[in-house]
Amino acid sequence: MLLLLIFCPMALGFVCYLLGRRSAALRSLCGVAATGLELALSLVLALGPMRAESLPGICSLGLSVELDGFRKVYIVIVALMWFMTMLLSDEYFARYHHRGRYYFFNLMTLGATMGVFLAADLFTAFIFFEVMSFTSYTWVIQEETPGAIRAANTYLAVAVIGGLVALMGLFLLQNRLGTTEVARLYDLALACPDKTALWIAGGCILFGFGAKAGMFPLHIWLPKAHPVAPAPASALLSGVLTKSGVWGILAISCNIFRHDPAWGTLILTLGTVTMVLGAVLATFSIDLKRTLACSSMSQIGFVLVGVGMMGILGEENALAARGALLHMMNHSLFKLVLFECAGVVYMNLHKLDLNEIRGFGRKKPLLKIAFLLGAMGIGGVPLLNGYVSKTLLHEAIVEGGSYRLAEWLFLFSGGLTVAYMTKLYVCIFAEKHPEKQAEFDENRHYMNLRSAIAVCVPALILPILGLTASRSMDAIASLGTDFFRAGPMEHAVHYLSLENLKGAAVSLAIGALVYLLVVRKLLMRDGRYVNLWPSKLDLEDLVYRPLLLSWLPGILGPVCALFGENRISGPVFRWILDVPLGQGSRLFGENRITGPAYRLGVDALGTASDLTGNNRVSGPLAKKLMRAGSILMHALLDLPDAAVYVLHRTFYRESRIPTGERALESLPYRAGDRIDRWKVRHGTENAGEHRYARLNYRVWRTLRATTHRITGNLSFALLMLCVALTVVLIYVIGYHM
Repeated sequence: MLLLLIFCPMALGFVCYLLGRRSAALRSLCGVAATGLELALSLVLALGPMRAESLPGICSLGLSVELDGFRKVYIVIVALMWFMTMLLSDEYFARYHHRGRYYFFNLMTLGATMGVFLAADLFTAFIFFEVMSFTSYTWVIQEETPGAIRAANTYLAVAVIGGLVALMGLFLLQNRLGTTEVARLYDLALACPDKTALWIAGGCILFGFGAKAGMFPLHIWLPKAHPVAPAPASALLSGVLTKSGVWGILAISCNIFRHDPAWGTLILTLGTVTMVLGAVLATFSIDLKRTLACSSMSQIGFVLVGVGMMGILGEENALAARGALLHMMNHSLFKLVLFECAGVVYMNLHKLDLNEIRGFGRKKPLLKIAFLLGAMGIGGVPLLNGYVSKTLLHEAIVEGGSYRLAEWLFLFSGGLTVAYMTKLYVCIFAEKHPEKQAEFDENRHYMNLRSAIAVCVPALILPILGLTASRSMDAIASLGTDFFRAGPMEHAVHYLSLENLKGAAVSLAIGALVYLLVVRKLLMRDGRYVNLWPSKLDLEDLVYRPLLLSWLPGILGPVCALFGENRISGPVFRWILDVPLGQGSRLFGENRITGPAYRLGVDALGTASDLTGNNRVSGPLAKKLMRAGSILMHALLDLPDAAVYVLHRTFYRESRIPTGERALESLPYRAGDRIDRWKVRHGTENAGEHRYARLNYRVWRTLRATTHRITGNLSFALLMLCVALTVVLIYVIGYHM
């Protein structure tokens, strides 16, 4: 049953694609049915017992999945989000191209994401994590604009680099502990004497999964991928795929480094920076989806603060664990609501700039209420679900005792959240557009019934969870924190106590001040929103792209150039071809060595044939063997010609005999010409065809051009990084063996 959650949507992705070639309506119906089936199956499994399943032999180590309380919570969240975004996708993609591609990869990503959350070991999680990264790449590049292509390249580069580094960590972990099974990591790590190797492995895994989570300083893809991806995909990227990265961080933090204050301090530091920086970027942004993307980065920081406090508080980490789990879940629901509202705005206006969409939602009550609930929830307003999880996280920081700076940064980031969500709400639903307000107000049919369900149902969940927190959210926390290895709760949390309301009031007051004094006074000029964040502070352009495209090629490029221009390998290859192989070819062609031996062999076979040919038993058998051997040898002799023919008809069908003395004198052409002359002498090729000469020359020319281009390409940088990581991995494993 668990494996059905993974492979059923993948299989239905093919069905959806094939149906879409006949009818867009059938494709949409299939997508809704597939995600609806996934949601129903998730609910059935969530209400059932714990279970585990495996597929041995897959990728050598096999695939193992299991279901516990945390996984029950998150498979339902994942399935719910996919179902709701699929409901919106029909109307959203009505005027899009490549819709079949989107639906196919959407369902493939659903299966892979389920595989990550259900994984019983880190190897299984890594397999599905990489599948998820590559299938979700198509979401970012969906529109195929220059901005989308650049953002998709960034997303893919971060995914590939993060995956390579995480794989290094898994190799080292397997080498030290003998397994990557999550349930066994704690006991084995506790008994492992080489703590340095565990920290190196943990750091690599943190790097790989933290990149997907959007953790600083690996967050560079988040603010760029979300604005260009379709809104339903942005909701999933923000609400679910970032949580798959958090899953990996939790897997090592709650097992290998359980109750480790040093590890907890590291995660707390990274989480705090991520939390504050994301909130600052969101406050400055004037793009609707970019603001929500930076907000996702900030909210992931809140979750990581909880994970860090779990390590610091040790066995008394129940508050931090419950807060981290509930904020993970709440953030998924927030971003489902907010990105779908953003999708409704975009599919009507095809704009995201706040100055262009100002006033669109003034007379659209359903959209206004849904967005308001999402904004209040993520802002931590009491009686909504976000207030509950932020209260637990705040209490965990206070319980730590000596983390006053972290507490104030927590409250300050909460205030910035209130400020930028107020900015979005006032802009879209309160202010008026200076030119198009009448046109906006007349647009009463801004979403159909299916889209309205997709937007409003998740929005209603937020106050329901907030108003019933002591029952619903506490029950979810009790069910889900088994994966967190949390200690028992020492006392019940009174969410509406004066102390907890005071913390929320501080954040709300900070938010009001930031909105009035910063947003309205500094970030608006002549009634227009302006982005004053310096573009030079973009980490991708400031550090990562120069590192991968200039510094690494500058160091390793000359080595590649030496090979590409044949300054070293060329003379060696020419000597081998002209002296040993050339002399051997002439001797063979003129039969000075092989001729007598060949004639002797023919005479011997003739004698044997005479001896066996007159025999009634062996004669017919010998003839059949000779015929079979003749057919086989002809097939083998014709195989190179067949390969040449296929290449001529496919990859190299445009090749022509090169002109010019330089081309005719090139080493590849002359090498192929020798083969052609030999084939002509033996009657297997007509004179003047020059098939091997042309083929060799075209292959050489293509490789040469590619080699010269690759030094300025991102793929070259990734390749060089892969080589460097491999060398480091070999050194680390060898050093610790």
